[in-house]
Order: sequence, then C-alpha cells, then structure tokens
Amino acid sequence: MIITLLFLGVPSNEEASVTWNETTKLTWSDFKASPDLKSGAVAVTASGITFGYSVKTSDERIVDFSTTVQAHFYPNKSWYVKEKGNAYILAHEQLHFDITELYARKFRAQITKLTVNQNVKEQMKRLHATINEAVNETQKRYDEQTKHSMNREMQKQWEVTIQNELSKYEDFKSL
Repeated sequence: MIITLLFLGVPSNEEASVTWNETTKLTWSDFKASPDLKSGAVAVTASGITFGYSVKTSDERIVDFSTTVQAHFYPNKSWYVKEKGNAYILAHEQLHFDITELYARKFRAQITKLTVNQNVKEQMKRLHATINEAVNETQKRYDEQTKHSMNREMQKQWEVTIQNELSKYEDFKSL
C-alpha cells in the first residue's frame, strides 16, 4: 500500500523542496523522512503546488499582475521502507509528482486566461483552491484505481494518461 500526502500552498523558508523538472526523476535518496512502519505503506510522496502573485497598481487600481506556480516534492516529509522499495514502486511515486506538475500546468494555463481587473486577486485565489481540490482528487483516484500500484495494468494506463496530459500542457511546463 502506498499513501500520498499533499501539501498545498507555500512552504516555509526552512522546508526543503525539489522543484519538478522533466529531466530529473526522483530517486530513493530523495525520500528522507523516517518510514511509518505502522501505516502499511511502502512509500509516501509529499508533493504540492506553491503559488504566489504580485499586482501592480496605479491610483489604487490594479493595472497588471504576475504569478509564480511551481510543483514541489518535499524530501523531509517523504519516505519509503528500504526493504520493500524497488524501481516499480519508485515509478508509482514519481507519477504522483508528475500529477502535481500536471495540475501546476493546468493552473498556469488558467491564469493566462485571466484579464486584469479589480477582482483578479480573488479570481486567482479561487483558481488556486479549485486546482488544489482537483489535484487532491486525482491523487486519491490514482491510488484507488491502481490499488496503490498493486494493479499493474491500471498503473500502466495511468502512466500513459498522465504523459499524454502533460504533453497537452507542454507550453505551461515548469522551467
């Protein structure tokens, strides 16, 4: 059994994180927390989306805005049971991180559709909340449908689906 925790929002300054990168995959050495042997899980991936924005004003009116959206993996909250960790389980955990990146891309895509107006901060906050709910739901559905990686056929289907979705949002990938 593999359980995923999602930490959505802005990490504290002292919290270590790895930003998603298409050329760098997770390794077991990235999982630094002590395993919870009572949980029944083989591994836990802690990942989430950080979001920040700034607005430019003129005469107290918003005239422009900028945002940052990143998918992060949190090594100090992620763990695995060394005796049970293998390449297949690691690939399952990597897909959790890839799902987080997919939703960061979807978030960036939605932000590009926003127009500057006096409610843009509230619109961004609502989008952030909606994305957080969606990524949470998808992560849960992924673990349920793959039976935490035990259903190998479904695991493969998810890998193909997420790769296809990432490709659709290629223009919005993390740099």
